[in-house]
Amino acid sequence: MAATNFWRFKKWLYAAVCLVIVPGIFAFVFGAGCAKEPEEIVAPQEAQANQAAVQAGQEQKAPVEKKLLRLEHKHPAFTERIQERQRMVARQIQARDVKDPNVLKAMRTVPRHAFVRFLEQRYAYADSPLPIGFDQTISQPYIVAFMTEALQLKPNSKVLEIGTGSGYQAAVCAEIAEKVYTIEIVEGLAKRAKKDLEELGYSNIITRFGDGFFGWPDVAPFDAIIGTAAAGRIPEPLLEQLKPGGRMILPYGSPQGFQYLVVVTKDKEGKIRKENVMPVRFVPMTGEVMKPEKESEK
Repeated sequence: MAATNFWRFKKWLYAAVCLVIVPGIFAFVFGAGCAKEPEEIVAPQEAQANQAAVQAGQEQKAPVEKKLLRLEHKHPAFTERIQERQRMVARQIQARDVKDPNVLKAMRTVPRHAFVRFLEQRYAYADSPLPIGFDQTISQPYIVAFMTEALQLKPNSKVLEIGTGSGYQAAVCAEIAEKVYTIEIVEGLAKRAKKDLEELGYSNIITRFGDGFFGWPDVAPFDAIIGTAAAGRIPEPLLEQLKPGGRMILPYGSPQGFQYLVVVTKDKEGKIRKENVMPVRFVPMTGEVMKPEKESEK
C-alpha cells in the first residue's frame, strides 16, 4: 500500500512540473526575448545616403543658405500691375526682337511704377522715357531690355552701372546677375534710389554717390559695365576695370548731337573692340568726363 501511494505521489509531482514549472520557464524566456527593442533595419543604399548626408554637413547647407540670399520679392509692388508688365514685354520688347529669357523674365518682374514719381505713375509702362527729377529720366523699357541683353549676363556676373538714376536699370540687372554696383553723381537721386532699392528688397545691389568716370576700382574687375548717360569719350578707368572676356554698353557721342549705343568687348588678351549698335538719345554724363582729355584725371 505504501509503495502504491508513493508511486501515485511521484506521478502527481511529475505532472505538476510539466504543467506549471516548464510553461513558466518558457514564458520567461520568450517574454525576455520579446522585450528587447527591435533593431532598425536600413537598406544598404539608404545607409550610404545617410552617412553621406552626415559627412556632407556644411556642404549640404551651403547651397540652401546661398539660395535664401536671392531675391524674394516680398514688397507689394511686385504683385501690382502684373498684366501691364506682361503687355509691355510682349508689345514693346519681344516684338522688337529681344529674346533672352532671363531679360524677359526680369522685365516682367521688376515693378517699373515703383521707380517713377506719383505724377508719372499712370505712364509707368508706356513705351517712352519718363522724368524722375533733377533733369534726369528713366529710360524707355525697350532700351533697358536691349542694353541688358547686350551684356549677356549670367547668374554669377558682377555688374557695374554708371548712372543709377531711378534704380530701375540696376534692378533689372540684379534679377539676373549675382551683384550690381551702381554709382550716381546726383546726390539726391543716389539717396532716393538707395532707399527705393532697399525697400524693394534688392540686397544684391550696392549704391554709391560719386563720379562714375572713375568706376569702382576697389571691387573691380567687372564681368559687365553699363552706362546710362552719354559722353564724347569712353572713360579709360572703365576700360581698365572691364574683365577680359567682359562686355560693356553705353551711349557714346555728343550730348547735343548724334549718339550711339556702343558695345565694348575685351578679349582674353585685353584687346578692346567697339561696335555701334543703335542710335539713341541720353542725358549727358557729367563730372570728370566733361573736362578736356588732357586735363582729365590730373
